[in-house]
Amino acid sequence: MFVRPIHVRKNGKRHAYWALVESYRTDRGPRQRVVAYLGQMDEAGRLGVRAAADGRRSHQGRLFEAVRPAWVEVDVNRIRVERCRAFGGAWLGRKLMRRLGLTALLEHLLPPGREAVPWSAMAQILVLARLCDPSSELHVAEHLYAGTALEDLVGVGVHATGRGGGGVPHPQE
Repeated sequence: MFVRPIHVRKNGKRHAYWALVESYRTDRGPRQRVVAYLGQMDEAGRLGVRAAADGRRSHQGRLFEAVRPAWVEVDVNRIRVERCRAFGGAWLGRKLMRRLGLTALLEHLLPPGREAVPWSAMAQILVLARLCDPSSELHVAEHLYAGTALEDLVGVGVHATGRGGGGVPHPQE
């Protein structure tokens, strides 16, 4: 492994970033791949990374001791969280549907027509919503769809409904 400079021109100035690079052999000859981008470093940092990459552990401890943390004061009263959505259940359900071939089956059985939202996508939304939170279609439309990542996973935005607000899209619109 070795440390390689990467030169970038930004706003008319030349900047150097550093990368930790590993050499390896293939059938077509030797190749190199970037193991980690190290960013901008001074000479001491580059020497420490080079020593660590060479396997000399005695210098590796000194690489991290010289760094001093930078403290930033944050006003916690002015922090807010927006558009928090549940992601895990919908993502896992989508992966399961794809693994079982259900998405391909739905797309085959429900070909797209002139509707704004394809029926296959609507069926996927309803299956995933029932999997994540078994409830009525009204609950899905009013609460669940806007509170999960179904919009991003299935690729059907709320804007397709023409309502602009929350809710699940309706294929007949």
